[in-house]
Amino acid sequence: MFSGIFQPMHLIVILVIVMIIWGPGKLPELGDGLAKSIKAFKKAMSDDTTSSAMSSTPIEHQEEKKD
Repeated sequence: MFSGIFQPMHLIVILVIVMIIWGPGKLPELGDGLAKSIKAFKKAMSDDTTSSAMSSTPIEHQEEKKD
Protein backbone atom coordinates (compact mmCIF):
# COMPACT_ATOMS: atom_id res chain seq x y z
CA MET A 1 0.00 0.00 0.00
CA PHE A 2 2.67 2.53 1.05
CA SER A 3 5.94 2.59 -0.79
CA GLY A 4 9.10 4.63 -0.70
CA ILE A 5 9.72 7.32 1.88
CA PHE A 6 6.09 7.63 2.97
CA GLN A 7 5.96 4.39 4.93
CA PRO A 8 4.50 4.86 8.43
CA MET A 9 7.76 3.86 10.16
CA HIS A 10 9.74 6.40 8.13
CA LEU A 11 7.27 9.16 9.03
CA ILE A 12 7.54 8.29 12.72
CA VAL A 13 11.35 8.46 12.55
CA ILE A 14 11.18 11.83 10.78
CA LEU A 15 8.75 13.14 13.43
CA VAL A 16 11.07 11.99 16.24
CA ILE A 17 14.05 13.71 14.59
CA VAL A 18 12.06 16.94 14.22
CA MET A 19 11.01 16.77 17.87
CA ILE A 20 14.63 16.34 18.94
CA ILE A 21 15.92 19.21 16.79
CA TRP A 22 13.27 21.86 17.49
CA GLY A 23 11.64 20.56 20.64
CA PRO A 24 7.95 20.45 21.44
CA GLY A 25 7.83 24.13 22.45
CA LYS A 26 9.01 25.41 19.08
CA LEU A 27 6.75 23.22 16.89
CA PRO A 28 3.58 25.33 17.32
CA GLU A 29 5.51 28.42 16.21
CA LEU A 30 6.83 26.57 13.16
CA GLY A 31 3.33 25.33 12.29
CA ASP A 32 1.89 28.82 12.70
CA GLY A 33 4.55 30.31 10.44
CA LEU A 34 3.95 27.61 7.83
CA ALA A 35 0.19 28.21 7.91
CA LYS A 36 0.66 31.97 7.48
CA SER A 37 3.00 31.35 4.55
CA ILE A 38 0.50 29.06 2.84
CA LYS A 39 -2.34 31.56 3.35
CA ALA A 40 -0.22 34.39 1.93
CA PHE A 41 0.73 32.25 -1.06
CA LYS A 42 -2.91 31.34 -1.77
CA LYS A 43 -3.94 34.99 -1.46
CA ALA A 44 -1.19 36.07 -3.83
CA MET A 45 -2.20 33.40 -6.33
CA SER A 46 -5.87 34.48 -6.22
CA ASP A 47 -4.88 38.15 -6.52
CA ASP A 48 -2.69 37.27 -9.48
CA THR A 49 -5.54 35.55 -11.32
CA THR A 50 -7.85 38.53 -10.80
CA SER A 51 -5.19 41.03 -11.85
CA SER A 52 -4.35 39.02 -14.96
CA ALA A 53 -8.03 39.06 -15.94
CA MET A 54 -8.08 42.82 -15.48
CA SER A 55 -4.87 43.31 -17.42
CA SER A 56 -6.31 41.62 -20.50
CA THR A 57 -8.29 44.78 -21.29
CA PRO A 58 -6.38 47.24 -23.45
CA ILE A 59 -5.02 50.35 -21.78
CA GLU A 60 -4.60 53.53 -23.72
CA HIS A 61 -1.26 55.19 -23.13
CA GLN A 62 -0.80 58.90 -23.47
CA GLU A 63 2.37 60.01 -25.15
CA GLU A 64 4.56 62.27 -23.09
CA LYS A 65 5.10 65.73 -24.51
CA LYS A 66 8.68 66.93 -24.59
CA ASP A 67 9.40 70.58 -23.86
